[in-house]
Amino acid sequence: MIQREVLPNGVRIVTENISYVQSVALGIWVGVGARDESDKLRGVSHVIEHMLFKGTPSRTAQQIADEIDTVGGDINAFTSKENTCYHVRVLSEHVPLALDILTDMFLNSSFDAEELGREKNVILEEIKQRDDEPDDLVHDLFAEVTWPGHVLGKSVIGTPETVSSFNSDDLRSYIKNCYTPDTIVISAAGNLNHDEIVAYVASKFGDLTGSISDWRAADTTPEFQPGQIYVEKPIEQVNLVMGVPGVSQLSDEKYALSILDNVLGGSMSSRLFQEIREKRGLAYSVGTYAQSYQEGGYFAFYSGTGAATAEQVIDLIKAECVNIRKNGVTEKELQRSKNQFRGGIVMGQESMNSRMMRMGRNELNYGRVLPIQEIMDKINAVTVSDIASLSERLFAKEEFSMATVGPAPGSVTESDEDEEETEE
Repeated sequence: MIQREVLPNGVRIVTENISYVQSVALGIWVGVGARDESDKLRGVSHVIEHMLFKGTPSRTAQQIADEIDTVGGDINAFTSKENTCYHVRVLSEHVPLALDILTDMFLNSSFDAEELGREKNVILEEIKQRDDEPDDLVHDLFAEVTWPGHVLGKSVIGTPETVSSFNSDDLRSYIKNCYTPDTIVISAAGNLNHDEIVAYVASKFGDLTGSISDWRAADTTPEFQPGQIYVEKPIEQVNLVMGVPGVSQLSDEKYALSILDNVLGGSMSSRLFQEIREKRGLAYSVGTYAQSYQEGGYFAFYSGTGAATAEQVIDLIKAECVNIRKNGVTEKELQRSKNQFRGGIVMGQESMNSRMMRMGRNELNYGRVLPIQEIMDKINAVTVSDIASLSERLFAKEEFSMATVGPAPGSVTESDEDEEETEE
């Protein structure tokens, strides 16, 4: 059973007691991320995420790691464009310790200047790693060219210039402005006691004050721009992402888009996987994904293929968009996708971490945890006609934004030239 409590200052607590397991997943969520950063603070949410592991007045960074490892738990965090999450998973008997460590990190981090200097170097290396991995870089580039000028088009990781510029006061100021009670959700799933967690959270978080509305800029819908960006790298494959406008996380159309995603490229039986990989052998990786935020979204196609075949892959993707817009999906495809969606949800419920993540995201996005049955009812209500209407809106203009990383599409790579000389 999912239980929910809201403290007088607005901090929310959602838990789900699963009595037949022996572990608990805990998360402290903050409904802020890269979309809340100014140009000068680009990447600060991600830097704060790193720094919360670097010590408090009562624990060093080493002690934080040691205390979790000693009880066989694991602790981690992530930053996205709309939220940040600090999470831990432990055996049920160690919930008090896990709560204490997470809370200490969240409320009492020291932001030592020397530690910050070292961690900024770590993040600069992380940026270099991202830039060296074309299958990561291309997705950031696609968002930037698709939504130029909008905060959702900016990278979570920041830039070398902004990351290098941060000092401890920048981090403290951002936390004061953004880590406010109305943005904080504590979620937990597993063999737990709801009342005990609420009592602990109230004792530690109950005195927090402030509101994100005092600082946050108003939401604005990102305007899709069908632009193109190409980054040349001396690698074997063209890594490409191309896409069209999608839907907001708050729109019920996201359920129809989930079906469309599955039919086009979301599984091994999908049209593009079968056509591009299985029938033609043009790519190892090919697929689709829907990226939805509260303010808007996009629907993207991705693939990695040789320079000589990149244009053919692009043409095949465009042709399938035309085909599905004109001819729609079959009842068989629709039912198969619904079954896959249901299977994913049900199997996800077998993981305490997945349950905790779902509750945290739901609370931040919708102000409540959506019941599984409600989600399934909306998925089951999607019709062939719904998919046809959505496809018409998404693909009618046949205008795509595109990002590519690697050799220029249509070019011959150095290795290809060597093979041709050998054959001659």
